[in-house]
Amino acid sequence: MIPPRKTRTIHVRGLPIGGDAPLVVQSMAATQTRNVEATLRQVHLLEAAGADLVRIAVDSAADVDALAEVRRQSKALLSVDLQENYRLAERVAPYVDKLRYNPGHLHHHEKGKPVAEKVAYLVSVAREHGLAMRIGVNAGSIDPDYKSRFPGDDVAAIVQSAADHCALVDELGFTDYVVSIKDSDPRLVIEANQRFAELRPDVPLHLGVTEAGLPPDGVIKTRIAFEQLLSRGIGDTIRVSLTVPFDDKGQEIVVGRQIIADIEAGRFRSVPPNFFDGLNIIACPSCSRVENDRFVDLAQDVKKMTAYAAEHDLTIAVMGCRVNGPGETDDADLGLWCGPKYVNLKRGTEDVGAFTYDDILGKLKEEVDGLIAARTRA
Repeated sequence: MIPPRKTRTIHVRGLPIGGDAPLVVQSMAATQTRNVEATLRQVHLLEAAGADLVRIAVDSAADVDALAEVRRQSKALLSVDLQENYRLAERVAPYVDKLRYNPGHLHHHEKGKPVAEKVAYLVSVAREHGLAMRIGVNAGSIDPDYKSRFPGDDVAAIVQSAADHCALVDELGFTDYVVSIKDSDPRLVIEANQRFAELRPDVPLHLGVTEAGLPPDGVIKTRIAFEQLLSRGIGDTIRVSLTVPFDDKGQEIVVGRQIIADIEAGRFRSVPPNFFDGLNIIACPSCSRVENDRFVDLAQDVKKMTAYAAEHDLTIAVMGCRVNGPGETDDADLGLWCGPKYVNLKRGTEDVGAFTYDDILGKLKEEVDGLIAARTRA
């Protein structure tokens, strides 16, 4: 059963989030936003699956123009993901219902300008247009200042980052916001959200396991986090992030609602103690920042090709874009992040090289075999 939540209630164009409101289930369009036809089809697909809210990423002027057309042809509630282009907020505001920014990305642009000033700008745009906001903290893109303040404790870093940004927004008298704190490891998602909920029990929380990956593992990882948090009264809106083909994107909504229904009915799925042992494939769910549609196929091929290494404690991260890819593969033994024509391969934080989509699997196998051999000798 899901106990009553203690958070305040905010509204996204009339949709209540938090307090006594039903849990909100959302997803994100896995298209290049400037491709209006594909983006609209994905928005409609997610709506048909039961999405309460659909997030779209905007990175350029072309994306803004496309978003305007999506808005004209859809009545869906839309959240915009600003990523590093926070200055696009005022241009996209007329076409969306919610703004999402990542505190870990604000330091990249206009470095001479204080972060508090950038947050004040975002709040002013949200207030002027009647938008809600999400402060979206991601373990793979922590502000370097917080990493240096909390060496070796990423959970403390992301929780403090979220808390500090809440304080900045509170000082401006803006209350229509939620917070998300995400990681690809559900155990860290649980710990971080529990810590934050103790600090700020009033702030509505958006839950998700980022880069959960391919089903069924991605579903299991997400379920672990949601069961432990929702059953404690933590969480007001959720997103299931799965790496699936375009036409299967609605599966994220179906899985999310099934997990909620199971928890409400007291149906919990235990996992064996060794679930996290062995090969771990992390993959992002795809979005408008992906520059080559072969990304999803590549993630599936990586899973198949590395099946022979299932018993080895290796983490392989497959990321779809240059925005999150470089940083969010740092903690993996091997990381792949995809560009338009090449896949960049990393060994930990070390760059191995860029390879074509046709050649990358062979090179990845060499690296996997090398790591296994090195560990066997040790």
